[in-house]
Amino acid sequence: MSILKYERIFEPIRLGRTLFRNRIFSSPQDTYQLTSENFLNEDATAFYEMKALGGFASVCLGDFMIDSRSGHSHPFQLRGDDPRGRTSLTRTANAITRHNAVAAVELNHAGKNGNIMGQREGFIYGPSEEARADGVEIRAMDEAWIERLIGCYADAAALARQCGFGMITVHAGHGWLPAQFLSPRDNRRRDRWGGSLENRMRFTLAVIEAVRRAVGVGTPIEIRISAVECVPGGYDSDEGIAIAKALDGKVDLLHISAGHHEDDAASMITHPTMFAPDGANVRYAAEIKKHVKTPVATVGALCDPAQIEEILASGRADVVALGRQTLADPLFPIKARTGRADEINRCLRCMTCFSVNTLSGVFYCATNPVIGHEREAMRTAPARTKKKVLVAGGGVAGMQAALTASERGHTVILCEKTDRLGGALLCEERVPFKSKLDLYLKRQSLLVSRAPIELRLNAEVTPALAREIAPDVIIAALGARPVIPAIKGIDGPHVILAEDVYRDPQRAGQRVVIMGGGLVGLELGIFLAQLGRFVTIVEMLPDTIATRKEAPVSERIGASLALESGTNIVHGVALAQELKKLPNLRILASAKVSEADETGCVVEDAAGRRKLDADTVICAVGQRPLLEEGAALHDCAPEFHQIGDCLAAKNILAATQTAYRIALDIGM
Repeated sequence: MSILKYERIFEPIRLGRTLFRNRIFSSPQDTYQLTSENFLNEDATAFYEMKALGGFASVCLGDFMIDSRSGHSHPFQLRGDDPRGRTSLTRTANAITRHNAVAAVELNHAGKNGNIMGQREGFIYGPSEEARADGVEIRAMDEAWIERLIGCYADAAALARQCGFGMITVHAGHGWLPAQFLSPRDNRRRDRWGGSLENRMRFTLAVIEAVRRAVGVGTPIEIRISAVECVPGGYDSDEGIAIAKALDGKVDLLHISAGHHEDDAASMITHPTMFAPDGANVRYAAEIKKHVKTPVATVGALCDPAQIEEILASGRADVVALGRQTLADPLFPIKARTGRADEINRCLRCMTCFSVNTLSGVFYCATNPVIGHEREAMRTAPARTKKKVLVAGGGVAGMQAALTASERGHTVILCEKTDRLGGALLCEERVPFKSKLDLYLKRQSLLVSRAPIELRLNAEVTPALAREIAPDVIIAALGARPVIPAIKGIDGPHVILAEDVYRDPQRAGQRVVIMGGGLVGLELGIFLAQLGRFVTIVEMLPDTIATRKEAPVSERIGASLALESGTNIVHGVALAQELKKLPNLRILASAKVSEADETGCVVEDAAGRRKLDADTVICAVGQRPLLEEGAALHDCAPEFHQIGDCLAAKNILAATQTAYRIALDIGM
C-alpha cells in the first residue's frame, strides 16, 4: 500500500523517452529579468530554479522567440534565435535539471501581434493581409517567409536542446502565430495554408515536423493549444477537438488551454479570475481526452492537491500544469508529497503578478514575498545576532513579519488586540470569490501556531506593555481604520461601513449606494449585486476615460484601479468582465455623495444635485493609517519598524513585501 496521500499526482509519466517524476508541471512563464541583449540573467535563472527545487516535474521557460525580427510582441522577450544566449540558457537548464526536473522551453512567435517589427519597419507579417484595429498594416506572409519561419522554429528547438532543455513546447494557442493560422478569424488565405481546417493545420503540423527533425525522436514535444478561442469569428470547441485529433500521435503531450491573449474577455478565460470556479478550464481537456490517445495536460485555476488528484485519477487529464500557483508557492509539490498540504500557499487569483509584471517587468506575488527575490532567498546568510522581537498587530503584515523573524531564529512575540489573527481582511471571509483570501489568512495563522512564536491574543500593545516585554526590536503593524467623510447624515443608522456589510450582508437593504469606487467599493458592489441587491457605486474620480459611457467598461474600471493602487490593472479587467454580468449594478463617476438620510443620499456631479433613493448607504472611501498609534511605540525598543497599513494604507503585496524584508534585516 502506498504511503502517499496523492498517489496519482506522484505517479511518474513517460513522454517520449523521458521519465517525469510526477504529473505536476510548471506551465510556461516568461520573465522580464533579462540582460540588455534579451538573454536570461541570474535572477531569471533563480526564478525557474526555485520551481525545480520545489518538486515540479517540468519547468518551462515561456516566450522563447524564434525570430527576433518579426516575432516579438514587446521588448522584453527571450531571444531564441541568437547563439550568444547559449551560456545563460545552459546555466538555466542546468539549474533546473540538477534538481531532477525536466527543463522545457516554449517556442513562440507573435505573428500579426509582432509589435516591435511594426514600430521598426512600419508593418507586420501575419497569415493574411489586413489593417489592425490600431491602424498597423499587416502583410500576408508569402510562401518563402512561411518556410523561413518553420525553419526558425526548428533552429530555436535545436539551440534549446543543445543547451540542455529536455522538452520542447510549441505555443499554438492564445492567438500567437500558429493559432492565427488555425483560426478562421485570422486566416483568410486561399492557398494551401488557409481555407479548410486541413489547410489551416498545415503550418502547425509543418512546425512540429521541423522541430521533431531538429531534436530527434526521443525528445518529448508538447503543444499548447486553445480548445476554444472565445472570440468572435474564432473557432469553437468542436473545431478545437478536430485540431487536437489532427495533432494526435504527432506530439507527446497535448497542453489544453482556452482563450486569446488579445481580447480582454477571452484572456480572463485563459487566466481564470477569482470569480471563476477552481479548475474552470479542466472541462476542455477532459473533452479532448475522449478523442485522442496522446497524453493530455490541463491548466488554469488549480491550487488544491486533492482536486488535482481527482482530475488525474478520474482520467480527465494525464498532467496538470500550474502557472500562477507556482508563484504563490513554488514548493507546492514537495509540500503535497510530504504531508504538508495544509501549508500550501494557494493563489488568490488577484492578478497582482500579471499587473506588476506588465507595469514593472518583474513577477511579484501578493502573498509570497520570495517571488521576485528568489536568488536572494536561496542564498540569504543566517542572522548573525539573534534578537527578541515584538510584533504589534496580527494582520497580514504582522503575521508575515512574525513568521519570517521566527524562521531567522529570533525570539518572537506576536500580539493581536482582538481574539483572532487576520486583521481587517477577516471581514471578507464569507465572500465566495474571496475564498482563497480566507484560506491564506487561515494558513498564515496555522503557520504561526506551528512556529516557535509566543502568540498573545486580546493583547493591545501599548507603550507600557512594550516596555514590560523589553524587546530588542518592535515591529508595529497596527493596520488602518476606515475613513468616514464629514457629510450630513453620516452618523445615521442607515449609513454602514463596508467592513460591517462584508461581515453581515443582511445589514444592507435591497437598494444600496456605495460611496467609493475603488477596489473595496467595486468588490463589495459585485458581492451585493450577486446577492440580488440593486447597487449604485458613486466614485469621485474625474471624467477622464474612467467615466464616459462610450469607453469600454474594462478601461473605466482598469483606470480607476490604476489610479487608486498604481498596480492591479489586470484585476481591473477581471472586475470589468464581472460587472458586465450584473445589470443590477451601476457606476456614477465624477460624482460625490454630499448628504445621506434614511431614504437615500444626495449626489453632486456636473449636472448638479440629485437624490438617489436607497435603503442603505455604505461607506467605502478609503482607510486612515494608524500612524500615530504605531509611532507611539518608537522609543520602547532599541530598534523600531513601522510597516503595513499603519504606515500607509496600500495592499497585501506591499504589506507582505515590507514585512518580509524588515524581518530579514533584523540581526544582519
